Amino acid sequence: MLGVRDQFPQFKLQSVVSIEKGKEFAELSSDSFPGKWLVVFFWPMDFTFVCPTEIAEFGRKNGEFTDRDTQVLGVSTDTQFVHLAWRKDHNDLRGLPIPMVADTKRELTTACGILHPEEGVALRATYIVDPQGVIRWASVNDLKVGRNVDEVIRVLDALQTDELCPCNWKDGDATLKVA
Repeated sequence: MLGVRDQFPQFKLQSVVSIEKGKEFAELSSDSFPGKWLVVFFWPMDFTFVCPTEIAEFGRKNGEFTDRDTQVLGVSTDTQFVHLAWRKDHNDLRGLPIPMVADTKRELTTACGILHPEEGVALRATYIVDPQGVIRWASVNDLKVGRNVDEVIRVLDALQTDELCPCNWKDGDATLKVA
């Protein structure tokens, strides 16, 4: 699995960005968001149970990421057409403000080293990537366990201070000073 200090892989993939007719799809790449931080989270597959709870929470918190000059991208190995059908079908996903990226050929998932060996789907991985494309935080959960979006925001805040942040540090808390 790629980890901290690794370069996040280059990609160019189809994505669902809307459910509005004629505006559903866009090709997104690693160059689509210059100068921004990225939070890239992967989920195993569409039309499941844990995944929409996470995706919807990232969507609800999107404004907090935007305030931090950060673009959130959600990725699974399903096609953009399956993503669109799921967004139209699931109440919590209809107004989703973040792209749903289709890694149909499993290229990005494989490059990140997070393809589940038996199931052939993405593990529940999350990456925080700085504006230079360097992974600054990586986390992966088992398929059955959802992640904590507030923790992703907390770590993003800490990374963006570029200072030493102690255990349980939250935005607004004092950072550590080297004596």
